[in-house]
Amino acid sequence: MFRKTSGAILCPSCGRLTNADAPVCLVCGRRNPGMWGFAGAFRKVFGPRSYTQTITVVCIVLYLVSLVFDPAGALRPRGPFDIFSPSGAALDALGMTGAHAWYRGQWWTLFTSIYLHGSLLHILFNVLWIRQLGPAVEDLYGSARFFVIFTAAGVAGFVVSNVLSGYPTVGASGSIFGLLGAIVAFGRKRGGAFGAMVLRQYGQWALILFLMGLFMGGMVNNIAHAGGFVGGFLAGLVMSLAEHRAETTGDRMLASLCAVMTVAAFGLALWTAFAG
Repeated sequence: MFRKTSGAILCPSCGRLTNADAPVCLVCGRRNPGMWGFAGAFRKVFGPRSYTQTITVVCIVLYLVSLVFDPAGALRPRGPFDIFSPSGAALDALGMTGAHAWYRGQWWTLFTSIYLHGSLLHILFNVLWIRQLGPAVEDLYGSARFFVIFTAAGVAGFVVSNVLSGYPTVGASGSIFGLLGAIVAFGRKRGGAFGAMVLRQYGQWALILFLMGLFMGGMVNNIAHAGGFVGGFLAGLVMSLAEHRAETTGDRMLASLCAVMTVAAFGLALWTAFAG
C-alpha cells in the first residue's frame, strides 16, 4: 500500500522522473532513488508545504494554551501593553528560556521559547512579520530550508541572549530577524541588479527594526534580535537557493529533525514542569 517498487517515480533528490527499481537515478545519479519502495510515501510526508502557515498556527495555539494554563494570571490587571499576557509561571512551565533555565541545563528552552509569546501585542506583531517574511524566504530557499533557517536563527538568538543577558525571554522575533538575515544573504549570493536591490531593501528593513528595538529599550530583546539575524544570515549563506537546486531528501530530513527537536523540547518542558 505504501510501497512502490516498480514503475516511474520522482527522484527524492532532483525531482525528475526515474525508475523505482533503478540502482541510480537516470538524471542526477542518486543511488537507490526508490528508497526500497518508500520514496513516494516519504515525499508525501516530508514534501514541499507552507511552513509559514504551520508556524503561525503553532504560535497562536501555544499562546492560547499559555493563557488557559494560568487564566487568573492572564487576566490580572496590568498596563495597556500587557493585556492578555500569560503569567510567568505558565511561560516557565511551557519552556521560557533565560539564565535560570540555561544554568539548569534546560537546553530545550532554546526551541520552545521561539513559539511562546508574552502578550497579545507581542504575538500579533510577530505573526504579522512571520506572514510577511515567511513566504518570501520559502520562495527563495524552499519550504524545508526556510524551516531550518527559522529554527536555527531562533536558537542562535536565544543562545546569544542567554550568554550575554540571561533575562527571561520568549518570542519568535529572533527567528524573524533570522529571516531578514537569510534574505540579505540571498541578495549577497544572488548578485546582480536584483540581488543588490534585495540586499538594500531588506538590509534597510533589518536596520530600521533593530533601531526601533533600541528605542523601545527593555520591552524587546535586542540581543536575541542581533543573534537571530547573524544566525539567519549564516544559515542563508550555507543553504542552497531554490533557483540553483531543488530541495533534496537531505533538506527535508534536516527540516524534519528541527520539527522533531521542537516537539521533543516541548515534551521535556512539560515533563520537567509536572514531573521534575
